[in-house]
Amino acid sequence: MYSIYHFFAHLLRNRTLLSETGKLDAFAFDVELLSCKNIGKFPDLAIRINPEGSELTGGELIELKDSASYTIPSFNSTIPTGKKDIRKVVKGTTNRAYRQMIAAGDDVFSLPIREVFYLIRGRSGGNTKVCLVHGSFFETLPVETLLKQAFSRVLEERISESRLDINAEVKAALIEIFSQQESFSKVRDIDNASVKLRFRVMTEAKAEGNILNPSRYPDLKDNTLNFVLPCEDEAMQTAIFAYIKLAFAESEVKQMSVFRVKHWLNGWYLVFQVPLR
Repeated sequence: MYSIYHFFAHLLRNRTLLSETGKLDAFAFDVELLSCKNIGKFPDLAIRINPEGSELTGGELIELKDSASYTIPSFNSTIPTGKKDIRKVVKGTTNRAYRQMIAAGDDVFSLPIREVFYLIRGRSGGNTKVCLVHGSFFETLPVETLLKQAFSRVLEERISESRLDINAEVKAALIEIFSQQESFSKVRDIDNASVKLRFRVMTEAKAEGNILNPSRYPDLKDNTLNFVLPCEDEAMQTAIFAYIKLAFAESEVKQMSVFRVKHWLNGWYLVFQVPLR
């Protein structure tokens, strides 16, 4: 069976290497769990899809974030979210990730909406902190809303600086037009230009969204490995524990400290924590 739970189980069983490995992407991930390894372009890793009728779907997408501090590196490839449409990720059957997934035996589009996780490693003062965290931790606003509000601020600044007179209807139309990330991510080939132009959206975690930040999230201790999942109610917690039991031996479950943390902006999360050393 394949799932993000089994992926975390592999991390737990090899957790001492998470401190010792020079680069996170050089860690010996369990290739049997993976349908894709595409370092440097989202997703860095993808979990295989389980057969229809399995208790877990598998298919989760994972991005690696490695830092020499307790600051999360910028999200350069895609704005972080909890779920992504796989059609927007692979963007056609010639995509390298798609070809790898097919070679691994996945029916790629049989699971159109994929859960997204970030494997984040930070190092500070000789300490290491590793978090496998659901993407919703960084998605306190829908991507479309985030882009709309950001572009709205840019537009208002330019209108004010240039003293242009643009009515509310035109402004609303412009904001709506530029509310999709795809508007920025394409390379523009302009006639008679010797270069191509691409506008790139980069995202940085604020203090409230930085799970490595010890002042905001003190329960995420130094020298620990953490699995962080959204958990708003008892039903979600019951389901999570059932999935944990599918991936871990009882002796491994007993090693974990389990607790909830309150996101400063985005609800409750359940944490499974083990020491790295």
